Order: sequence, then C-alpha cells, then structure tokens
Amino acid sequence: MKYITLKNGMQVPQLALGCMRIANKDQKDVDALISAAMETGVTFFDHADIYGKGVSEEKFAAAVKNNGIAREDMIVQTKCGIRPGLYDFSKEHIIASAEKSLKRLNTEYVDFLLLHRPDTLMEPEEVAEAFTQLQSQGKVRYFGVSNFNAGQMALLQSALSQHLFFNQLQFGPAHTGMIDAGINANTRLDRALDRDGGILEYTRLNKVNIQAWSPFQWGMFQGLFWENPVYDKLTETLDKMGEEKGLTREGMVAAWIMRHPANIQMIAGTTTADRVRNLAAAANVTISREEWYEIYRAAGNQLP
Repeated sequence: MKYITLKNGMQVPQLALGCMRIANKDQKDVDALISAAMETGVTFFDHADIYGKGVSEEKFAAAVKNNGIAREDMIVQTKCGIRPGLYDFSKEHIIASAEKSLKRLNTEYVDFLLLHRPDTLMEPEEVAEAFTQLQSQGKVRYFGVSNFNAGQMALLQSALSQHLFFNQLQFGPAHTGMIDAGINANTRLDRALDRDGGILEYTRLNKVNIQAWSPFQWGMFQGLFWENPVYDKLTETLDKMGEEKGLTREGMVAAWIMRHPANIQMIAGTTTADRVRNLAAAANVTISREEWYEIYRAAGNQLP
C-alpha cells in the first residue's frame, strides 16, 4: 500500500474505502468488505451522516465489532453539513451531527470531520468555535472540507486555528476539470475555464490533500464512464494497460489518480471485497508520465 504524508506528519493510505453504499448491504457482506479492506492495507474509511441516513455508519460499527478490529488500527472520517433542502454550518448543527455520528460509529472520536458541501451562509468564526469545542473534547482530531473551491477554503481557514487537511472533490479520468483548466491556461479554449478557483494549485501550495470521490463516474452521478460510448477509447486504453500490468480497469483508474504529484487519496466506493483487493493492488504500480497522458487523451482531452 502506498501512503501519503499529511502536513502534520501523519501517514495515511493513498486508497480509502468510501462507505456510502453499505447501508443497503447484508451485514455479513459488510463484514467481509471491511475485513478485506483491513487485510489489504485500506485502513482509512470515509463516512457521512447522510449516507443511508446514518445506517452506513451503524453497519460499519457492527462490522468493526464482528471482525474484532481495534480502533487504533483504523482511520475513520465522517462528514456533516447537509440537511434536507439546505446546508448548515451552524455551530449547533456541526456539534450535534458529530456527536450523533460518534454514537452510530460506536467510537469516542473520529480522526477527521469534513464539512460536506459549501454553505453560503457559513460564518467562519462560528465554524471555528464548533471545531475548537469538538477538538478540545477529544471527539474530533482533525478537520477538512468537501467540494469547496479555493476561495471558500481560504475564507474558512482564515478563522481557524486548525489546519484543513483534506478537500474531497470529484476526480477521475472522465471528470478532470481541475486539471483541464491548468493544462489549457492562456488559451481561449472552453477547457481553460476555471470553475474551482485554481483548487488543485491551492491545495498543493497549502499542504491540503485532495480526496477523489466517484472516480469511475462521468459527469455528476450520471453513470460509470465505461457504460457511456463516448468513453469507449478510454475504456479500451485502460483495459489494454491493465492487462499488461495485471490490474483491473478500476485498478488502472486508481493508478492514474495516485500517479499525480498532488498526492491525491482515492475514495473507492466499492461494496465488493474482491474489488477492494484489486484496487489495493494498484497501490503497488506506478505508471509512467507517457501512460498518464495517454489515459488523459483517451478520455477525449486534447492538449493545446
């Protein structure tokens, strides 16, 4: 397993398991999934209070107990801030959400708490109060955000004494906006449009690690890219390279993401033990610069 080193020196596996979809799985399957993840070094688990309306956190906790996994052997992350019809970064909601997650996860603390989606009514000082209280009580060790642009991160960070360690963003070979803008800089091409305020460069400059969610999707929850004929060349390229390297198609995507020097952590949302093992194998493969760009171009991206 490859590891990335965070700003505070903490090392975390570059592949994490996203637990959004385990709410609908039988407990025995969840047990097997978590066991396979631990066996392959995927010891970082991503949650959110809204995943399965809390059921995902509960089934994860049951799997940890059933497998006899020690808390100190895992890194557990959850997210909060989404309510039905609105986003809520109030101090009251952040603290209440975190405490409910702790109860469902059957743990005294989470390693990371992320704010799930930007709340335009955010008051940074109020968020800072919530973070400080949770950290001082030992309920949350570290913090981050999800789906924030660079300006939103800078605004929040200005009020915090804590460092924001992660920004969870959608990224994969069929969703490359944060890369396209930089590659096409100083052109009039549509791909030069910067939608995220230079988030890739911001995170690298400020020692923030990106967590890539839904790496196999095209668009936003529009489906797996290999089910879309538009990405046939990408699929063929990944399959060909994967055959040469002993990796699955998904494994090649993981290798592509982990090759970037931004030290991006991939969040794999699989619910199958065998797929976890296949993805973990990608952590032992480093693709070349030429291969990285071949995959990028195969997704329909042209270099200026």
